Amino acid sequence: MSSQVKRGLKYRFYPSEAQAAELLRTFGCVRKVYNLALQARTEAWRQGLESIDYKASSALLTAWKRSEELAFLNEVSCVPLQQTLRHLQVAFNNFWAKRARYPRFKSRKRSRSSAEYTRSAFRWRNGALTLAKVPEPLNIRWSRPLPAGVEPSSVTVSRDAAGRWFIAMLCDDPHVQVLPITSSEVGIDLGLEHLLVLSTGEKISNPRHERRDRLALARAHRALVRKQKGSNNRAKAALKISRVHARISDRRADHLHKVTTRLVRENQTLVIENLAVSNMIRNRRLARSISDAAWRQFRHMLEYKAAWYGREVIAVDRWFPSSRLCSVCGTLTANMALSVRTWTCDCGAIHDRDVNAARNILAAGLAVTVCGAGARPQRNTPGRRSATKQKSLSSARGKVNV
Repeated sequence: MSSQVKRGLKYRFYPSEAQAAELLRTFGCVRKVYNLALQARTEAWRQGLESIDYKASSALLTAWKRSEELAFLNEVSCVPLQQTLRHLQVAFNNFWAKRARYPRFKSRKRSRSSAEYTRSAFRWRNGALTLAKVPEPLNIRWSRPLPAGVEPSSVTVSRDAAGRWFIAMLCDDPHVQVLPITSSEVGIDLGLEHLLVLSTGEKISNPRHERRDRLALARAHRALVRKQKGSNNRAKAALKISRVHARISDRRADHLHKVTTRLVRENQTLVIENLAVSNMIRNRRLARSISDAAWRQFRHMLEYKAAWYGREVIAVDRWFPSSRLCSVCGTLTANMALSVRTWTCDCGAIHDRDVNAARNILAAGLAVTVCGAGARPQRNTPGRRSATKQKSLSSARGKVNV
């Protein structure tokens, strides 16, 4: 199992002037090839011509290199250019499978600059990494060592909006092993007041990283608008804004990594709600808070770590009335305002809204597993649950709902 788990280990590095110039040139060529291939595919599709796949795009790349206008593409390594065509093919595959939107053109200012090198385009010797056509090995800050005896199969160089350089190495990690099976199960209710509320009653606070740095962001934006457009001072002011955002993003990711790792290690089954975050952030009043909570990032981390360590993540229907359903007797309350945080059921049970929701989410997830409906149950209207789910929830509580 461990030899089959590939993990991307990310490090920061500090290039020399010559290395930075070569990598920036490579980024520009990668972006140019991606946009040219996307334009060719789009035009062929609009004109009803034969579709252009990766093989045809690769032939176009060869023709572009031979042209006088695009001869500069020969100055950089050919591997990152071929890899960007493969990435475009994956993007179109996801689009046709309705997993993603139509691919968009890469912008020099708005897109993250990156280039991927496969094994034939870099040299790894004695812990030193040298990229094709890049002078000297990279000056990498080894925040953690690579697994002993493991060499990267591919590396991705990137530069974020804050001007920081990173190298991500894809390699087999023997430290990732399936954890011993445990009987512990937990339901997770995502929120804003508390980031997570567990069915055990534990509440994990929401750090609100963006709110903590909101004053710094406001000051940086005010400084930006005072600068003349196109000036060096405006570019420096924009860089300061990017650095604040990078600090917020790093703190948020660090907190989510710690929380998800603990949950996966402690529980065999984790049940969450299948929330439509992209729809929820359309709410102008809550969009900023929802984005700061990073629910989608939390679920992504939870799922891939569960796959690593042999755990199970179940997502219940977003329309399941977890907050309005009594976790003791199963009575469904008709209406409940969002401001109601504690409520009393007719059976006499006093519920904390979020803890009660987490317990119902856990019961629904376990019921779905027992019924064999998989991890993505079909949409059900809150007041009209399916008979299968109704029966399973009732049996899980040992009572019959009326």
